[in-house]
Amino acid sequence: MKLSRSLALLAATFASVPSTLAWGSVGHEIVATIAQVYLHPSTLANVCEILHPGYKLQLWPPCHLSRVASWADQVKRSPQYRYTSAMHYVGALGDHPSETCLFPGARGWAGKRDVNVLGAVRNMTEVLVGYIDGYYEQSTMEDAVKFLIHYMGDMHMPLHLTGRERGGNGARVTFDGRVTNLHSLWDSLLISKSLRTIPSNYTRRFPHGSTSIELEPHLRDTIYDPYIRRVMWEGMGVGKAPGRFEAEAFEWLNCPEKAQADYGLWDAMQSTLGLRAAADEERWDDDVLCPFAWGKELHKLNCDLPVWPAELDLPPYNETRINSGDRDDDYDHDEHLDDFFSRPPRPHPDLLELDTPEYSGKIYGEWVVERLMAMAGIRLAGILNGLFMDAGGPDDACDLPMILV
Repeated sequence: MKLSRSLALLAATFASVPSTLAWGSVGHEIVATIAQVYLHPSTLANVCEILHPGYKLQLWPPCHLSRVASWADQVKRSPQYRYTSAMHYVGALGDHPSETCLFPGARGWAGKRDVNVLGAVRNMTEVLVGYIDGYYEQSTMEDAVKFLIHYMGDMHMPLHLTGRERGGNGARVTFDGRVTNLHSLWDSLLISKSLRTIPSNYTRRFPHGSTSIELEPHLRDTIYDPYIRRVMWEGMGVGKAPGRFEAEAFEWLNCPEKAQADYGLWDAMQSTLGLRAAADEERWDDDVLCPFAWGKELHKLNCDLPVWPAELDLPPYNETRINSGDRDDDYDHDEHLDDFFSRPPRPHPDLLELDTPEYSGKIYGEWVVERLMAMAGIRLAGILNGLFMDAGGPDDACDLPMILV
């Protein structure tokens, strides 16, 4: 079963009943590009009109979502948008991977109510719904689109779902003999090394008609174009052979029946009758859009893969922490990528090396990062199609992911 048809059937079913610099700028742009590939033409045109009113909309594609994918990181320290800095991550009190993974646990969430990446995904989506209903101005809509694009990428980076060591920013490690930290490794370095090892056949454009969904017009001749081609061809199955994710990808839009599955029947009845305040998770999730349920599964990777190596809690590695202040002020790791791999490796026996068969080899072999970014792209496309696809569109709309929020 090909991906597009599978997603169509699922979408129809559920419609009737969706500093921390996650992934670095390259990762965010990859997520946005994958999402754009799966947007209905009318969705893309409508989103581009919001982002760039009247600007070259006669061209195709009329814009590239990847150009605004990192905007939320660029503005989060400015006075106007400082309030958004805590919306790039979420942390449960008592969460301590790799030995204890809580999401959230008995003590709830760190920080202010709803001021985290899960609440932000829900809130930005509701702002967009409000704009469609005439409640918000165009400038508010533009910001909400850019925030949603970015936060969907953030949410699919497992270390943005734990507060331990500021999402790994305080955990010093080495990668290929060079000092970094766990968050930076997942943000950028795993992807950066992959870009250096992509098979050469993916450096060439796919011939027109060789893929089940059009890809090349949505690429921008960037260093990561070959990476996207490989993810789409081998992961999403847009060629003749089945993809690694194809059998599961249609389930990525799925949301659980939350009342009984996550909270218990009695809690659900109390909330419905107004006998208690709705829990955070209940406000964030419904039957078609469920950032908490999605995040809960993603967070498990911190212990199950594990993203957070157990060795970091053992001597001598448990004594090599980075002292820093507010998590909101962690630096943007893209700034040192250009020279990271050009620096000569040096021995650091006190730091855990993660460019090993047991750690990075497993991540690369199982396509963990590629799967997470593809998942983020599909879910983002589903939300945008559900919001902005013109009513009564052509039949090809049924081949695209859609979440009718």
